[in-house]
Amino acid sequence: MKLFGAMCSILSAALLVGCSAGSTSTNIGRIAPGSVIVATTGAPASLDFTTTSGAAIPQALMGNVYETLVRIDDSGQPQPFLANSWDVSQDRLEYTFHLKDGVTFSNGDAFTAETAAFSIQYVQDSWTNGLAKQMAPVEHVEVLDPLTLRVRLKAPSNSWLWSMGTLTGAMMTPSGIESLATDPVGTGPFTVKHFAVGESVSFDARADYWDTPARQDAAIRYFADAVSSVNALRVGDVDMVWALQAPELLRTLPDAFDVQVGTTNGEVLLSLNNKRAPFDDPTVRQAVAYAIDRHALDDVVWSGLATDTGGAPVPPTDPWAQDKDYYPFDPDTARELLAGREPEITLTIPSLPYAQDAAELIYSQLKDVGFKVKLETVEFPAVWLSQVLKQGDYQASLIAHVEPRDMQTLFGNPDYYLGYDSARVREDFARADEGTPEEQVARMRDAVDTIMADAGALTLVNMPNIVVTAPGVSGVDPNVITDGLVLSGVRKEGTS
Repeated sequence: MKLFGAMCSILSAALLVGCSAGSTSTNIGRIAPGSVIVATTGAPASLDFTTTSGAAIPQALMGNVYETLVRIDDSGQPQPFLANSWDVSQDRLEYTFHLKDGVTFSNGDAFTAETAAFSIQYVQDSWTNGLAKQMAPVEHVEVLDPLTLRVRLKAPSNSWLWSMGTLTGAMMTPSGIESLATDPVGTGPFTVKHFAVGESVSFDARADYWDTPARQDAAIRYFADAVSSVNALRVGDVDMVWALQAPELLRTLPDAFDVQVGTTNGEVLLSLNNKRAPFDDPTVRQAVAYAIDRHALDDVVWSGLATDTGGAPVPPTDPWAQDKDYYPFDPDTARELLAGREPEITLTIPSLPYAQDAAELIYSQLKDVGFKVKLETVEFPAVWLSQVLKQGDYQASLIAHVEPRDMQTLFGNPDYYLGYDSARVREDFARADEGTPEEQVARMRDAVDTIMADAGALTLVNMPNIVVTAPGVSGVDPNVITDGLVLSGVRKEGTS
């Protein structure tokens, strides 16, 4: 097994502590023998992403339980899925989708244009997840016949069809709405067998799935830290560690384990509350940006496997990514911007391994240029989502935003938790969405330039997806294109 970067030595005792962490009788008893079991961190508090933000729920459900009219391919382009094809009017305002015949939901309901129309309208009418605004371009939905759906937009939109391949495009049935939080109903290859809050989600493979069935049952188990997840892999309690957040642990594994490093949409964002002092002052935000050594963070926290985006909130795979370093490490410039001020700040850090590790280095670097810094750890997801994301009750924080193409969500709404307010950026977003593909790229790049000039937030790195699999496990794609951890193609040797 290849080792990556300069890795810290790990005490053997640390690998023995918590060897069975997460292996409670509750979740093990609910996971069928022979299942492919994936270990990761960041457990969902419910299974209803229509009311709850965050990446954990769509990661578990999208592509496994819920499916979409279109699927985003490896090049980032929408391709037919539950819709066999679609037609677009010359003015780009009407999309006519021709749906697959014979598709059913896991509860037996038929997937039709009626349920597709309901799903779109449900996002508009009932979702409280902030991503619901991705459906705002839709003016009207019309059922032409059982397998033909027409969607009319208010204005041309480059982003709308793309978003239909993500969680906001999840196809649902009206009879499944009452059980969204515990027993979601979709057209996908799995049903949820059991959901143990904070512990696991287990899935049963559907024998009646409309496409190629999953090869076996599956489960996702959640661990409090990377050491526990790797220990579980070593002793055979899990078959794969997804999104390993402590790459230095790779050196402790035998060569028989396979390591893959994929791309993600995860901008690790140093969030600065633009509405709260001292970060309502752009010069203070700029000082923070110059004070942070992003390359050192990558080396220490991700063993050099992450991607530097120049501080910009754009994954390198997006068309509007640019080769610019907006804030090179320059502590002297940071001190000049502070001009002798010693701002008192609190970093409210979620209880996630990468965030905790990164916060320690950020703490030192900010203190070095003159900030008076206090570290505060809050439980993730419940407390962080409530206090920071929903209430905006913080000065600075740190989190990986992994939702695909979420820059408009982050910086297009002054009421979002960043508090970033720029009419110029919102205008660029609007013109980018309505323009030609070439105009979209140009306008989005203009928006990025403005956001970075304002230091609205700082992207520390684009997070790598480090995946470790046990011998005999195959069919794993480490690249994260949209929002789901799709398990149907993963195979464990010895299972059917």
